[in-house]
Amino acid sequence: MDNKAASTLQTAPASKTAEAVSIVNNNNNNNINTKIATTNGIKENNSNNITTAQTTSTSIVVTNTSTGFDSSGTPSSTPLLGANKNSEANKENKRTPPPVSPITKSLDITTTPLVKKEKRQSSSRYNVSKNCELTPLPPLNEKTPTTEREELFVQKIRQCCTLFDFSEPLSDLKWKEVKRAALHEMVEYLSNQNNVITEAIYPEAINMFAVNLFRTLPPSSNPNGAEFDPEEDEPTLESSWPHLQFVYELFLRFLESPDFQPNIAKRYIDHQFVLQLLDLFDSEDPRERDFLKTVLHRIYGKFLGLRAFIRKQINNVFYRFIYETEHHNGIAELLEILGSIINGFALPLKEEHKQFLLKVLLPLHKAKSLSVYHPQLTYCVVQFLEKDPSLAEPVIKSLLKFWPKTHSPKEVMFLNELEELLDVIEPAEFQKVMVPLFRQIAKCVSSPHFQVAERALYYWNNEYIMSLISDNSQVILPIMFPALNRNSKTHWNKTIHGLIYNALKLFMEMNQRLFDECSKNYRQEKQLEREKFAQREGLWQQVENMAKTNPDWTKVVGQMDSLSISSSQNEFDQDNDNCDLTYDKLDYDDRQLQQQHQPSQLHSSVQENREKSPRNKDKPLLRRKSDLPADSGTVRALIEHKRPDEYLKTPPDANMC
Repeated sequence: MDNKAASTLQTAPASKTAEAVSIVNNNNNNNINTKIATTNGIKENNSNNITTAQTTSTSIVVTNTSTGFDSSGTPSSTPLLGANKNSEANKENKRTPPPVSPITKSLDITTTPLVKKEKRQSSSRYNVSKNCELTPLPPLNEKTPTTEREELFVQKIRQCCTLFDFSEPLSDLKWKEVKRAALHEMVEYLSNQNNVITEAIYPEAINMFAVNLFRTLPPSSNPNGAEFDPEEDEPTLESSWPHLQFVYELFLRFLESPDFQPNIAKRYIDHQFVLQLLDLFDSEDPRERDFLKTVLHRIYGKFLGLRAFIRKQINNVFYRFIYETEHHNGIAELLEILGSIINGFALPLKEEHKQFLLKVLLPLHKAKSLSVYHPQLTYCVVQFLEKDPSLAEPVIKSLLKFWPKTHSPKEVMFLNELEELLDVIEPAEFQKVMVPLFRQIAKCVSSPHFQVAERALYYWNNEYIMSLISDNSQVILPIMFPALNRNSKTHWNKTIHGLIYNALKLFMEMNQRLFDECSKNYRQEKQLEREKFAQREGLWQQVENMAKTNPDWTKVVGQMDSLSISSSQNEFDQDNDNCDLTYDKLDYDDRQLQQQHQPSQLHSSVQENREKSPRNKDKPLLRRKSDLPADSGTVRALIEHKRPDEYLKTPPDANMC
């Protein structure tokens, strides 16, 4: 309860004040027991076995199984979702741990949202229940008689199907507290007791989840995904999160319970349920997306019949994002799930999975909001290359195809991903792509943006990449030498000079003879360029000398000087001073042109119209000193526009001219 609520309670009648104060005291006493001790909404570990929920009296910690699944339903042995970067398994396998989509660093999302950030709050559209008055039920715990537990559990589930309007924080406080307490009791009961989920519980529980979770999301407050920076910007938080959080907790406990039987639950968790669950991934609240990620991962692991459908629908989300909207809030979380799924793919890879890589994952590099989900996307692509090294050639060629040309930060991201791909590439596959690859790297080394050039030159600090370069130096050095030699003298950044000298030194140590040969060829090419330039200049000089022998040379030069547009502003101003354009002169020139090019009848009508409209003849027409670039839309609109002169009977005011 915040200060605003407390002040409201002080002004309420005495009978209601005592009741509300008791609610406040209960909230304060139960605050420790109800707070969710999560950093990203979900705490994940590296266990290869499906773990159950671990709870304490003061906190609830959700564990996330970090296993992949193959087509037979067998968990893979590689830790994935939310893997710990310091795990021994990752050190032994020398694999980069999967990235986790960041929630936020600038906002503590485990606490109640700040009042001053109300503009960043949003409320989904619910069908708010008409009768919101809830009656507190008896507590549900180990002291409850065994014969009454199931009926009481069902009653509490049905009670939690009541929806409240959270757009008004102070409305229905008593009944909201009753629902929150019931949800918390069920989470604790499901976590600590066995044989809780009976066949009668499934339809009631899943219906309660659907009623609370599936809703119409509010309009996006950030239509352009590229403008949102998860490291700096504060996300838009769901105002109904105090209840949604416990609903997600209960859903996860329900799926992870030892009593859960997928054969019974599949009657209710069907294709339509999965589709509605996927729609929620577009929520702007990162806490909800983090819970959804774990929920969908559990469903994928327990329902074998839904796996192909889930993969297909995730593909459809990506297709819509790439080719239609270019805006979706849950791309990073969906890619995390796919990173776990890809690890479980059986070998050899099916054609369906290869098409998914080439038609879905790689085109995701085109989106302008790539920075939001790039770590997760890179992880998925690297997993494919570890599964099937023969995919290196189409993957790298696709990256070169989508390589950014005008966006330097995105180019740095591509260079980061490319280095991770080269770390797992086979030498035979490297030889297939080294020519176009190092042509692009040479362009990056020559980039005037120092971060791009610096990131490309850091490749020479990678031992495995240097071994690949050394084995193929006969091809790579001639491609890289001109860019390195040129920028060692012309680049503006001194740090780049040092990195280039380091790269040239390594090339020299690899093959001294080849380095000297490349240096000699470079000097010869430069000499040929200078000779060609001098030859071209000499030819143009001959043409000019021959033109000067023409007797009309001086006349032509004079006409060209009078017609040419001077690039100097002084010459332009001088030209304006010598030839002012007045209305009389304009009318005279117009008449001359009309007599030469237009019929006499049209000329007479134009002249009559000019005589009817008086003009200010004392004010000259001056040429503008700068011309704006022509816009095709504006030009078209002006051409199609019909002047209203024939409808305007009143002559224009002389002062307006």
